[in-house]
Amino acid sequence: MSKNKKLDNSTNNFLSDVELYYSIHITDNEIFISGEELHHIKNVMRHKTDDEIFVTDGKGKIFKSIIEFLSKDEAKCIIKEKYLYENKFLNYVFCIPRLKNNDRFEFAIEKCVELGITNFLFYESERTIARGFKVERIKKLLLSSMKQSLQAWLPEADFIKNITDLKNYEGEKILFEQKSEMLLKDFLIDKNKLSTNNKIYFIFGPEGGFSENEIAKINPTFLLRITKNRLRSETAIITAASLLSTLIQ
Repeated sequence: MSKNKKLDNSTNNFLSDVELYYSIHITDNEIFISGEELHHIKNVMRHKTDDEIFVTDGKGKIFKSIIEFLSKDEAKCIIKEKYLYENKFLNYVFCIPRLKNNDRFEFAIEKCVELGITNFLFYESERTIARGFKVERIKKLLLSSMKQSLQAWLPEADFIKNITDLKNYEGEKILFEQKSEMLLKDFLIDKNKLSTNNKIYFIFGPEGGFSENEIAKINPTFLLRITKNRLRSETAIITAASLLSTLIQ
């Protein structure tokens, strides 16, 4: 019989030197692993029967388990303990533009996941330089970043062709504008400004900035700036994630 333990990210110390795997094939007492995760277990980490491994379902649980058997196509593990994690960033959505430099774009996503962000909306705009998304590549990056940073929640991603489609999403919209008087840090400290029951969209501008038409259609609830300095798009995204992670956790 497995035990349930409710934890948060501050009590992740016991995971600090482990590999974390991912599976959606989990019952009350068993885990079944196949595909790339199985390859990593068998051929990269060289695990054997009776080895202890940690697996997440990407929905707030991490399982300590023992490998019962390994075959060519599947690993079966017996669950020994279950660790439950709250998603403190459930209502926060990072709206990230397609950046011209793909390395910087992926770096920003990776760092956001490491800092705990679990909801993303990727978009293009009138002044977006690079076009199109490699959806499967981004989802794979979200998964690998979750495992690497020992997170229990697999980030969700949505993709829209035009940022003005954001008007169809219910929630409070925070658009970052360098001319704004209020800093994000000061805004987050005053928690009464936000309704925690609503989705909160952090909207980061593209490298060419938003057009007046786009801002009007987005109709942001608040205009904020992240720092007093003007930042590159990827720096702004990571800085906001860091501030949110520090102040919300």
